[in-house]
Amino acid sequence: MFAARRVAANASSSAARLYSTGSSSVKPSVKLIAELRKVTEGVSLTKAREALAASNNDLQAALKWLDADRAATGAAKVAKLADRHAGQGLVGVQVLSPGARPGAAGAVRAAMVELNCETDFVARNELFGKLLADIAHTAAFLAEPATAQGGRFIQPVSCDALNEAPLLDHLDPQASAASHVKVADAVRDLVTKVGEKVTLRRAVAVARDPFPAQQRHLGLRVFPFVHGAVTIPTNGTKGTLALLALKSPQLPSLITYEEFQQKLAALQRSLGRTIVGFPTTVVRSQTGESGGMALYEQPSDMFMDKHGNTVEEELRFWGQKHGLVSANGEDGGIEVLEFAKWSVGEPVESN
Repeated sequence: MFAARRVAANASSSAARLYSTGSSSVKPSVKLIAELRKVTEGVSLTKAREALAASNNDLQAALKWLDADRAATGAAKVAKLADRHAGQGLVGVQVLSPGARPGAAGAVRAAMVELNCETDFVARNELFGKLLADIAHTAAFLAEPATAQGGRFIQPVSCDALNEAPLLDHLDPQASAASHVKVADAVRDLVTKVGEKVTLRRAVAVARDPFPAQQRHLGLRVFPFVHGAVTIPTNGTKGTLALLALKSPQLPSLITYEEFQQKLAALQRSLGRTIVGFPTTVVRSQTGESGGMALYEQPSDMFMDKHGNTVEEELRFWGQKHGLVSANGEDGGIEVLEFAKWSVGEPVESN
């Protein structure tokens, strides 16, 4: 028994000597330890001391050592949790440019992402919420401007491609651009911190350049809405990303007025509540079909200052009241072009 213990101890000692790179006798300074912990997120005092000892007090080498150690630890943790079910989580939306504004601000750029975990407890964790917002911001930033494909502007984003993309901080994109931390690496690091399986389940994005000068009477507006917001207002258990189309000869001047923008934002909130709160699946029903799931046929209960009985009527009245439709009956108005709506954990096939 004692012989077996001696053998195990000798093997452990040999492994430690091989791993230490021969510089374990160098005692890390308190100043270097503090500096290393300042530039790395959440590294422990023990791990910082170990990294500096293994790299002969070289700060840059210690950073690389920590990266390698974190990758190895995270990969092992991810592999261990791979068979677990991650049915909880949040839907996050980020709008970088809403559109329907003068000049370059007329561009549309936004994304919606679902990030899953095992428990509601982790979904409410601040680290989980921030990572989701960062991934949604990254997806929106990387979206390529395009015309509608297959009749739709809101397009799926490959999770594999998004996992390989550099993660952008939604609060400070410029600072994070230099870190070169990939989305997959950030997800892996979160797994090691929360001890649960975390997976990027799905993502969609929309990007559209402003209309050219000869089409200034047209505009697009993207807007989000989430229900059950947790930690960050743009994350929730249900969410939608929707696209409006505006048309009017007066549009170039209307969008310069702050009051018009405020009224438009209020309309968006009413539409968002209706999309998420009712069993909507399409904007309008096809001719001759039952429209129980059509947004335009839903009651106008979610509208604060309602004038009609249905969503379709509310949009028509709103366009008239706010100058999109002129008194002489010139063609114009506002319409919902499309929307994507998700609930956490629902079957993807249902979308």
